[in-house]
Order: sequence, then C-alpha cells, then structure tokens
Amino acid sequence: MAGRSGHATGGTQGGPAAVGTALFRKAEKLRLTVAGPVSRFMQKWVEFRARQTSQAQQAGRALCGPIDRAFTAVWKGVKGKRAWRRLEPVLWDYELTYGKEIDTLKPDLIHANDFRMLGVGARATVRARAAGRSVKLVWDAHEFLPGVRPWEDNAHWIPGNTAHESEYAPYADAVVTVSEGLGDLLRERHGLKEQPTVVLNAPDRPVERDPAIEDAEPEPDLRELCGIDSDVPLVVYSGSPGPQRGLGDMVEALPELDGVHMAFVVPSPSAAYIQGLLRRAQELGVGDRLHAVPYVQHWQVVRFLSSADVGCIPIHHWPNHEIALITKFFEYSHARLPLVVSDVKTMSEMTRSTGQGEVCRAEDVDDLVRAVKAVLADPKKYQAAYDKPGLLDTWTWEAQAGVLDALYTRLVLGTPKERS
Repeated sequence: MAGRSGHATGGTQGGPAAVGTALFRKAEKLRLTVAGPVSRFMQKWVEFRARQTSQAQQAGRALCGPIDRAFTAVWKGVKGKRAWRRLEPVLWDYELTYGKEIDTLKPDLIHANDFRMLGVGARATVRARAAGRSVKLVWDAHEFLPGVRPWEDNAHWIPGNTAHESEYAPYADAVVTVSEGLGDLLRERHGLKEQPTVVLNAPDRPVERDPAIEDAEPEPDLRELCGIDSDVPLVVYSGSPGPQRGLGDMVEALPELDGVHMAFVVPSPSAAYIQGLLRRAQELGVGDRLHAVPYVQHWQVVRFLSSADVGCIPIHHWPNHEIALITKFFEYSHARLPLVVSDVKTMSEMTRSTGQGEVCRAEDVDDLVRAVKAVLADPKKYQAAYDKPGLLDTWTWEAQAGVLDALYTRLVLGTPKERS
C-alpha cells in the first residue's frame, strides 16, 4: 500500500498533468508580463491622442497630419465599411439618443434624415422586422457625401462618414434626394435598385401676413435694419455663411458697385467670420454699405427678402454645389428677386432657362460686378420670368409634400400589383 501510495504521489508530481499545469502557469505568467506593458502603452497612447485632439481644437489645427492619416488608413484597411466605428464613433451618440425612442413608437415607416441618421434608421428597421413587424425605411440624402466640404477639419471625417453611409445605404427601401443629378450619383455609388425620388428644397407657399399670429412678433423690415431708403440698390445674401459660399467675393465687389448696399442675412451676425468680412469692408472703404442682420422666422423669410433688389448666390465650385437647387434659390424666387448666381451646373442652367437672373463665373469678382450691374440696370426683365404660369406653384413645399406622400403610400400600402 505504501509502495502504491508513493508511486501514485510520484506520478502526480511528474506526470503529463503536472507538465501541462506548469506550461499553463508559464504561459499565463508570460501573458501577464506582456499584457502589463501593452496596457500601459495603450493608456499612454490614448492620453497622447486625447491631448493631440484637445490641443488641435484649441489651436484650430486640422487633424490631417501623418499620424491622423495613418490612423485613418489602418482602420479603413482593417474594417472597410465598418471603419466608421473607429473613425467617427460620435455616430453612436445618435443611436443612443434615438434608438429606443424609435422602437417605442413602433412605426410603419422610418424616414432617416441625411447621412448621420441613416444607421439609426437602418438598425431600427432590422430590429422591428426581427420582432415580426413590417417596416419601410426611407433615406433622405441631402448631398453627395464624398463631395462635401468636411464639417470638421480632420483626416477621418469624410472616410468615417462615407463608410457609415455605404454600410447602411443598402437597407433603404427608397431614397429621396434633392435633384436628378444627385440621384444619379447616389444610384451609381450605392448600387440602388431604383432611381431616387426628387423632392426639392422648396419653402412653404408664401402667405399674406396674419396679424392674429404675428402681432406678438412684428415682422422685421430688411431695409430698416440696414438703415437705407426704398430707392437705394440692395443686394442680399441669405443663408449659412462660409468662404466656399462666396461672401468674400461679394465684399470685394462692393467698391466697384457705386451706391449699392449689400445685406448678409445670417444665423449670427456676431460670428467671427462675418465680423471679419465687415472689417474687410471697412478696409476697402465701403463699411457703411455692408450690413449683417439676423435670421427671421421661417414664415417671414420671403416677405423679408422681397424688399431687396437682387438675390445673390455666388457659391464656389464644390461637387455638392453643382448638383442641386438650394433653398435660397427658391426663397429668392418667391420673393420675385432677380438673381445673380455663379456658374455651378444645376443652378446656372435653371437660371439661364427661366431668364430670372444673370450667371457669373465663380470666384471672379469682376464678373460678379458685371452680373450685378446688368440685373440692376433692368430688373423687370428678370422679374418677368416669375409670371410664367405654374412656375412658382411647383417650387413650394406643398407641391413637394405631395411627391413625398405618394412615396410613403406606395411603400406602406404597396403598389396595386403587390396588393393583388
């Protein structure tokens, strides 16, 4: 018994099980030896990148350096369309904010507005169908994302957001967009089965002032805000400001437009960019003829703009600027303003075809001056375009809402062929 007991003990200490246990302990020790430095390195790396981001934001530096480009390239190579999870993780915030709320509503149709909400809508659609409900997804694409000027100046904004869009575009049952040209680009890029439905960026049909609604907030007068009389020539720009929108070109043109005043109707007249333009006007000796005024309520826009003499859209050549009629184009039209637009494709073609304004070369100050002078010399010639029967009627949200309603009806109820 003693011998067998000793033999058994010896086998436990030196047999295969003991060897395996020893190897496991060595492997575990090695793993921990490596994991510690790796963990500390990753912690330092995250702290380093966080400091870089903070410093860059404070200094206004673009995150487009070698490290930023390498970071972007690596994750694009490793993750492909899923790379947005690393490149633009802020997109998850929209899911966290809206995902559960959409599920609670149990919709029959989800309308995903622009590229940031596409993933939210797609995931909600998948969850609903997994739960046995029939849900349709409409993706409302406002622009051609690869051609957008990045909203944030860094190397991963465009790759991250385009990857996100590419991953979820196939989930859409239908796509809505703002022009046929953009529809063609989206269909080609994402392999869409059908042409996107065009819904224009048209405003509500202008209505007469309703004192019962608006007494509490009197309608502003554009000329009064500018401090000028009704006989003073006034060129207006209304909308989001930015170098690519040509406001700087308008300021440079002002010295060559004797007696003409310009008004920038913008979200924040005190913004640094607008204040810089006002200072530039002072340097040029025309500071008294450039005015920055704030937005008005949406139902007041057309009447507010109508006291101007010219509506100006001198935007520069960016891919997205070429392919759509922007909201201010329709707002100026309903205000019956003669237009001066740059030679971006879709807008210049429409302006020439209707005769409602002059086209100038983008970023060409001399040609902008020429176009403004031509319109001011004979405004009635251009305003006559708005008398064409039905033109302005189709350029209203009421008309576009009918297009959207027909699409919703087809998706939710099905076509006659599908119902039969």
